Amino acid sequence: MKSTVHWGVAHGLPTLLLRRAADRGDLQARLIRVGALGTDEVFELIEEIRSRGPLYRSRIGYVATSHAAVRQLLTSDDFRSGFPTNEGPLGRIARWSAPTTLHPVEPPSLLVTEPPDHTRYRKLVTRVFTMRAVEKLRERTEEIAADLLDELEPRATSTVDLVETYCARLPVTVIAEVLGVPEEERGRVLDFGSAAAPSLDLGLGLRRYRAVSRALAQFDTWLGQHLDNLRREPGDNLLSQLVAVRDEGQGLSESELKATAGLVLAAGFETTVNLLGNGIALLHDHPDERARVVADPSLWTNVVEEALRLDPPVLLTGRMAIRDTELAGQPVQAGWMVTAILGGANRDPEVFPDPLRFDVGRANARDHIAFSAGRHHCLGAQLARMEGEVGLRAIWDRFPELRLQPGARRRETRILRGFETLPAVLRP
Repeated sequence: MKSTVHWGVAHGLPTLLLRRAADRGDLQARLIRVGALGTDEVFELIEEIRSRGPLYRSRIGYVATSHAAVRQLLTSDDFRSGFPTNEGPLGRIARWSAPTTLHPVEPPSLLVTEPPDHTRYRKLVTRVFTMRAVEKLRERTEEIAADLLDELEPRATSTVDLVETYCARLPVTVIAEVLGVPEEERGRVLDFGSAAAPSLDLGLGLRRYRAVSRALAQFDTWLGQHLDNLRREPGDNLLSQLVAVRDEGQGLSESELKATAGLVLAAGFETTVNLLGNGIALLHDHPDERARVVADPSLWTNVVEEALRLDPPVLLTGRMAIRDTELAGQPVQAGWMVTAILGGANRDPEVFPDPLRFDVGRANARDHIAFSAGRHHCLGAQLARMEGEVGLRAIWDRFPELRLQPGARRRETRILRGFETLPAVLRP
């Protein structure tokens, strides 16, 4: 009963409102609707919204597309994470019906926690998820990539789905090591990750919502047991360090530990799958740019930044105004939602000359906002960058004649953007 009510408030009602607004020609609603189709039409709509100015007023909120407006929105204290359904009567219903197990977009997830809790919580987590810690994982990530490509060698002349065989398996194996998951249980974690990743999206159907909820509940149960094991026998992994980290004698609570691990799995899995798939496709479709990287391997780092800029794994995010304020010089009333189009900010011609061009040498590619900004800047950004660089370089070094085949299909997701299937012949 509660789960159906929560689906109705979090997914069913918003989807109905968006559908009605789209039928009336609302550009924001059309954007979210088209985003679920997984086509490039979404970028055409983004440009149509951009033509209306840096802040577009729709029937359901505001939309920021310019680099400056998106960055202002994500860094301003006048806005917070969360949704309008968290307020008023709907908010009370949402809180009553919210799942009691971990969920990446429910408190105490860092995605939706705000100061002062967020400040304390993030400070502890960032002590563990450091750049140095990520670099220690690089060599192991290279080994994982090599092992996966070794497995593909016998099938190199046949068509394989790169998402299933490589893009998904690389990040989930890395995440399993981050979480200290024993070898024999990693298949379960892959299943959890695949099933839970849609929890980040908007407008889930009731059947899919229930499947996601079941997966998250199962992961919650498994994780409680796993944390107990790590407390008894800590290992050389980041989750063991997170269990032990303290600030002035205070550490993370059980629910905060679970939320962090759940966020690493749900957010760190699907987004990196998307980064790898999108990056492979961009390099395949731009052989001249690929040749530049072959001639100068130091460009691999920038390849990742340019892929994140041009085809970001997360297309959009949102913030709600907590007081009457201004954004991009225009008034925004308290309680209104503003959608930040990361894919629009990353193609802003005011910041990125010739923004639709895939340029592996682009000097300011790293100025993209694919990892959000401000206090909710992605904690796993350095890990994703490292996995993207290692994963893309490894597959193109091993299979430089890789050819994508007909049948590639994008995920039908509104917030995340990536391939569900990416058929290829590795050695034609």
